[in-house]
Order: sequence, then structure tokens, then C-alpha cells
Amino acid sequence: MIRALAQSDKDAWLRLWDAYCVFYKQDVPDDVTAATWSRLMDAGSGLRGFAAVDDAGEVVGFVTYFPHIKTWSANDICYLEDLYVDQTVRGGGHGRALIEAVVDAARTEGWCGVYWHTDSGNETARGLYNKLTPVSDKVRYEIEIKDG
Repeated sequence: MIRALAQSDKDAWLRLWDAYCVFYKQDVPDDVTAATWSRLMDAGSGLRGFAAVDDAGEVVGFVTYFPHIKTWSANDICYLEDLYVDQTVRGGGHGRALIEAVVDAARTEGWCGVYWHTDSGNETARGLYNKLTPVSDKVRYEIEIKDG
């Protein structure tokens, strides 16, 4: 089952968030993690999230996303920023269901699309993504600004 993240999901989300950060070799400071959770719980922040819940009622995955302006459309577009499913339940359809929930939200809100990035070597994730949509021909560039 997919549903909006709720305040009661905080401990489960933190466990999954930590595993997600370890997977991507990111050392996210505690204050940034706290700010991310606060934004997810603040309807006015723009950051939104869904939880994947198993049959026992346990949160086993999450997705974060946010709409933003697209200059080539009168409608917003949605960036799917984070997607993580507990390794012990991968392959059970939770990742696909989380992405589909974001796409459904985009349709409901009238956004013009959903996009995301992943590491080129993340074969497990790319196997799922390739079943949902073709790979974009866009190339991403990034300038990192420290302490920004």
C-alpha cells in the first residue's frame, strides 16, 4: 500500500533514510536530516513524500518529490528526488508503486511530467526505471557549492 508520509512514520523513515544515505555514500548531517523531515511534514514547504507499507503495516520504502516551475510549459513539472526501498523487500513492487504514486499525483495536480536522476551504475534501480520509461537523452551537470 502507498500513502502519504505521516508524523508517525518518523522512526521508520529515519531508518530507511540512513540506509539510503549509506547506499549513496552520503554523510548527511543530523540537522539536514531533521530539516528534511520537517519539510516533509510541512504542507507549505513544497517537499512531499509517500510511504510504501507492507502487509504487516511496516513502512518499507519512501519517495520524496516536489513540483517546480518549468519555463517551457504553463504547468509545473515534478522532480522525484529520493526513492528507497528496504533491500529485504526489493522486487516486491514497492519501488514501482512509489513512482506510480508520484505520477498519479502529477496527473491529479496537472503537472506536465515527472523526472529523476540516478547513478549510472545503479543497475537495480535502472532495471526498474527502464521498464517505466525510456532513458532521457539529457546530460546533467552539477556545480557543488560547499556550505550552501
